[in-house]
Order: sequence, then structure tokens, then C-alpha cells
Amino acid sequence: MRRRRFLVRAAGLSGAGALALSGCGSGGDGEGDAVTLEVLLAGYDGTVGTSIEKRWNAAVRAFEKKHPAITVKVERVPFLKLDATLARRVKDGRAPDISEGNFFAPYAEEGRLYSADDLFDVPVQANFINSFADAGKVDSVQYGLPTQASAPRLFYNTALFRQAGLTGAPTSWAGLRSCAQALRGIGVATPYALTFGPEAAEDELLAWLLAGDGGYASLSGYDFATVENVATLTWLRDKLVVPGLAGADPAKLTRTQAYAEFLRGRAGMLLAHPVLLPAAGQAGLKVATAPFPKRDGDGAAPPVGLNDWLMAFRQNGRLAAARTFLTFLFTSPAARTYGSDTGTLPATVSDSDELQEDPSMRALWPFAHELPDAEFHPVGLRSWATVRSAVRQRIGEAVAPGGNPAHVLEALDQVGSSALRSSA
Repeated sequence: MRRRRFLVRAAGLSGAGALALSGCGSGGDGEGDAVTLEVLLAGYDGTVGTSIEKRWNAAVRAFEKKHPAITVKVERVPFLKLDATLARRVKDGRAPDISEGNFFAPYAEEGRLYSADDLFDVPVQANFINSFADAGKVDSVQYGLPTQASAPRLFYNTALFRQAGLTGAPTSWAGLRSCAQALRGIGVATPYALTFGPEAAEDELLAWLLAGDGGYASLSGYDFATVENVATLTWLRDKLVVPGLAGADPAKLTRTQAYAEFLRGRAGMLLAHPVLLPAAGQAGLKVATAPFPKRDGDGAAPPVGLNDWLMAFRQNGRLAAARTFLTFLFTSPAARTYGSDTGTLPATVSDSDELQEDPSMRALWPFAHELPDAEFHPVGLRSWATVRSAVRQRIGEAVAPGGNPAHVLEALDQVGSSALRSSA
């Protein structure tokens, strides 16, 4: 395994380096030229995510030391403004060379992006975990480059569980409800933090739908209003929300708020990313994680795959420099932007294997183990941005007291159909 990893890295670095020296590309990206790469990245608010910024800064410094002819100019934009900022830059003809973002399909369909075939030698490209590489494709071509991967798990406060007389994580929905009831019995304000608010409701929704043998996308498009999905949201409404086991108002509860409530000991359980682990450690909170349970307890639900996407724009013609930087980023140990301090995972096979052999990363092992089986949002569809917005706005209605899950899911199908027609 270690020899395979070495070969991957050696082949990738030599290929990118050879291209950079050969003068391929345009816009001053030739042999001996000094090149500046403009890179747009997410910025964070000084709490969860600050270690990610430090990792990125270290990666850039290591790259510039190895490749002094290439300067990497990083601009940070607040995470929640990143997609809008990138869209405006592209529309104004000021696309960065490389950008982080949630959406790559529109830019790929418009011919604005370099593909992974353009950017990497075969061994480097083949090293992406298959599930993540597939999610980054548009029309069977990979344009989205996954980094800082994640697969959320069920977090629970072990001190509160002991106080409530609970001995372990729930393994079915009935068990989760019983745990929530026990937590409410000791005065926990939010036994299970159901994050159906306007920040990341689509992640929470997909996790529950998958656990209920459903989902919301098919090969032909969107398919929200299935029998399985209606049953899942009906259970959430009647068994968690109406009895007050999911907080005061899940339709307004954002992931950021839920994390804060959990760190303060006011929430007993929630679906969360490994980024919560270092924050919990800093808060002195004792937590454990478990796979998200399927409805009837017949095993673990498929994990939801999430990550940041990098994309490389054609506009400035800096292909060789972009190849060199991105290959370094995905192959050099000096450029790792993941780790136990960031609570993020690698999206490559070799680095995931190394992580799972490293005792210092033990807390991340269960998350990394789930990555190959991850299922994703339909990020390869241009219409997803519109549908995601509708999910965030509407899904809370489905589980509110008196809510109509079937009606809301049918409305989302209509949004999906309209968005698909508009993007055709």
C-alpha cells in the first residue's frame, strides 16, 4: 500500500512539473515566467473552521517554497457569500483561476472549467475516492475536485446519556425517539436537534430520507414525493416534532445554531460532521458518534457524502500553473488541508488509507470508513442550486404541527421539474 501511494505521488508530481516546464497554457504561463494564480476560498467566522484556514495557509506556503515561480494569491470570502461572489465574478468576466464552491455544474456546462483530465495525470485522478469523483462529474466528465470531505454521523453527549440512564447510541428510529424522551425527562431543551432551517436543511433531509429507504433524485430527475419519503417526514412530524423532542422550531434551526446548542449541553443528539469533534474537545464536552440508524434498525443508513469543491477556470489560460498547484495539493503531505484539528477528511484513497493507519487520527476513522459508500446531492445537475434553495425554504413546513409532508414534497417535485426544463 505504501509503495502504491508513493507511485501515485511521484507520477502526479512529475507529470505536472513536466507540463509546467514545457510552456503549455497561455497568459504568461510559459517556461520561466512568473505566474500568479488567483484562488478564491471560503473564510470562516473565527470559530469552527479557523483550523481549515490555517491548513490552507500552510499548504500555500509549502507550494510556493517548492515552486517559487508561481505565486498563489488567496482571497477569502465568508462561507455563506462564496457562491454568490463567485457567480458575480464569472458574470463580470473576472473569474479566479481556482475557486472553492458548492456548485460547479453551471460553469462546466458553459465550458468555463478545465476537467480533471486536463488537470491531472491518470494516477492522480484515479486516486480520488470513487464516490466523490463520480459526484464531481457532469455528463460523465469530472470537473468538481473534492477536498475536505465529510460524512456526518450521529453525535451524542455521553454525559447527558449517562444522566438519563442511556447506555449507548440508538440503532433504530424507535430507539432514537426513546433516547430523546429520556433526555427530555432530565430537562434537555433539544433532545434531538433537527436542522431543517435555512442553512443546510438539504443535508439533514437526505440523511433521514436515505435512512427511510428513500431519497430525492433518480436517473431521470427529482423524485421527492415517494411513498417512502412521505412516510419518513410523517414520522418526524408525529414522533419527534409534535411531541417537542426536536427543539422549539426545527424549521428555523440552522446547523450553526444546532452545533452551538450541542456544545453548550442544550442538545443531546444531532447529525453532525467531524468538524464538531475539535470544537467539542475545546469545550471540554464528552461526545461519541454512531452511524445514523435505519428506520427499523436493520443496519446503518447510507452516509451522506459532503465536501468542498474546487474548480479550475479556463478564462485566464493558466492551465500549467493550475495543474502544478492542484497536483501538489492532492499529492504532497505538506499540502494536507484535512486532519483532526480541522475535523475534515481526505477525498483520495491513498490519504484516506494513511489516515486510517494513524493512531493520532483515531477519532476520524469511523467517518473515513464511510466515505466509499457515501451518497450525494445531485450536484452534477445545473438545476440543483434552485432545488436546494426550495428545500431550505419549504422542508420545515412538512414536519411542523399540522404540516402536510405529501403536499410539500409534491411542491418540491414541481420546482425540480421546472428547474430541469429551464436548465435544458
